Amino acid sequence: MDQTALLNELEPVAAGLLDKHLATAKEWFPHELVPWSRGRDFEPDEVWSEDEAPMDPAVRSSLFVNLLTEDNLPYYFRTIEALFGRDSAWGTWVRRWTAEEGRHSIVLRDYLTVTRMLDPVALERARMQQVEGGEVPEVDLVTDGIVYVTLQELATRIAHHNTGKLLTDKVGYEVMKRVAADENRHHLFYRDLGTAALELDPSSMVLAMERQVREFEMPGTGIPDFESHAYAIARAGIYDFTVHHDSVLVPVILRHWNVEALEGLTPEAEQARAKLVKRMERIARVGRRFTARRDEELEPELAAASA
Repeated sequence: MDQTALLNELEPVAAGLLDKHLATAKEWFPHELVPWSRGRDFEPDEVWSEDEAPMDPAVRSSLFVNLLTEDNLPYYFRTIEALFGRDSAWGTWVRRWTAEEGRHSIVLRDYLTVTRMLDPVALERARMQQVEGGEVPEVDLVTDGIVYVTLQELATRIAHHNTGKLLTDKVGYEVMKRVAADENRHHLFYRDLGTAALELDPSSMVLAMERQVREFEMPGTGIPDFESHAYAIARAGIYDFTVHHDSVLVPVILRHWNVEALEGLTPEAEQARAKLVKRMERIARVGRRFTARRDEELEPELAAASA
């Protein structure tokens, strides 16, 4: 189906999902979640120390990546608005989504600054580099966009939630849980939009699934030293291949969209489906190997800690 025609056909669906989203969205205020009483002034040229907020370096990496990802909102807005358009329910949804996402960077930055969990100078320099670079995953087709944001919003929700669970600070956990809840509602909007797109053009959607699973990148490329942070995050089990497979791909691709049961696909889409299933199996195998290797490496550390 032509991409413009698909957008037009999906517009009533988007309108209905927007109404549902607005009916279930809960108003919240970043300033009410931040523990302001724990803060103090930063003196000019004050050098930050990790000792001010001791924690697992991997959790610090995750907080760093999570916040910088939210800071890149202008470019995600640009990409999504260009894909869906600025008119009708599409434009209303994109602007609402942007307003909600903006709260995430506000509450994360205020919380992390007050608690001194991250070096504010390094964070600001990284933000400048990230936003000046303006690097975000790009897609050309509506179907690819729907698939990508469905997976990405769920992946982001899981990353926020898993980071929060590793924080020893109860307030920090509540902050991350609130942000994760928003991300989950965004995921549901796109997931259900994808379900409707599958009914209209299953072959194009399967082709998009195969491409996006094959090329999927977490929204963090462009962040300074991203690969090192991503490895630390994976090693801590916050987000790794197993999480990606078991908690993102399987629930969406196999269960909700039920890709293996789709009928009436074109020959090209049939081939793409076979490739998609094989790739997911490969991701699962890679995840199991990584987990086994990680557990083997961490065993001496755990033994020493319990001795």
